[in-house]
Amino acid sequence: MDVRRPRGSGVEEGRTRYRRNVVPTEDVSPRDQPMATVAIIGASGRIGSFAAHAISHDPHVGDLLLIGRPGSEDQLDGLARDLGDSFAARGTDTRISWSVEMDDVRGSDIVVCTAGIARQPGQTRLDLALQNGRIVASTAETIGRVAPDALIFMVTNPVDVMTSVALRYSGMRPEHVFGLGTHLDSMRLKSLLADFFRVHVSEVHTRIIGEHGDSMVPLWSATTVGGITINNLPAFTQIPMEEMLNTVKSSGEMIIRKRGATTYGPGEAIATLVRTVLGDENRILTVSSYIRQEVHGIGDVCIGVPARINRNGVFPVPIRIEEEEVRAFRESVEKIRTITQTVLEKLEFGD
Repeated sequence: MDVRRPRGSGVEEGRTRYRRNVVPTEDVSPRDQPMATVAIIGASGRIGSFAAHAISHDPHVGDLLLIGRPGSEDQLDGLARDLGDSFAARGTDTRISWSVEMDDVRGSDIVVCTAGIARQPGQTRLDLALQNGRIVASTAETIGRVAPDALIFMVTNPVDVMTSVALRYSGMRPEHVFGLGTHLDSMRLKSLLADFFRVHVSEVHTRIIGEHGDSMVPLWSATTVGGITINNLPAFTQIPMEEMLNTVKSSGEMIIRKRGATTYGPGEAIATLVRTVLGDENRILTVSSYIRQEVHGIGDVCIGVPARINRNGVFPVPIRIEEEEVRAFRESVEKIRTITQTVLEKLEFGD
């Protein structure tokens, strides 16, 4: 591991990264396992830097590449050194490097994009769409050119719209471009329900689909506690559904207002999805993905839906839900579709 040389200095040329699982016994040979390279764009920001730390715990990751804008060299170098110290303390042999050149994402397996203008207190995610769309369009175009076999993982807000922008400008296949979507929202609701029912969080299964924003749709009909659908539980009528949903919706805004930015929740959520991909886990999680007609024939947009996730990408799962949920999801889709079309049109004509 060399954190003192920026990526692009030549030390990476012709090198395949392997992690050695060394057993300290002379008559047992180390086992070589090919490792993945994860690039994080916007690594000097709060979410990007913590995501790098969280991702470094993934046993499938051999190389972490921190990408920042020109002028952030000192921040990136300091972050790489600090993370390198944490790896040494933990006993991790993950290799870390940094660059301010986007072309250096070449060879990455996953490119996590956290770059963009931060949401300010009182500002909606959709207010950010055009500003961050310009950044994401340029970034995605470069990734599609230099790392066409990578997966693009969008975190930049508004994430559903930015996932569509990345898909359009990268030229990649839909399954290779996805966003954080409502994954963290679903986990927030899961935690609230676990507290309400006084059970371990692993006993609760629920998800939120639609926009990562005000029009998100909780799937109460698909929610279970201990394998039992919640409407079959005596406490069902006492669940403060609206209050819970409002808590989920306002959670990010409240954190931003009180401490300036969200960090740990998104960072851990990012690391979970990276691990799901690299571990080829085939888990079904709720992420922003391009849908055709998987949800009651509604589609042609990138939005939060259940998807099977593995090393080959993200694949939306066809589902059937209650009529009221269908109506709410359709409204959410139309909202995102409208702003997405507006942003793409403005980007195309340089507005």
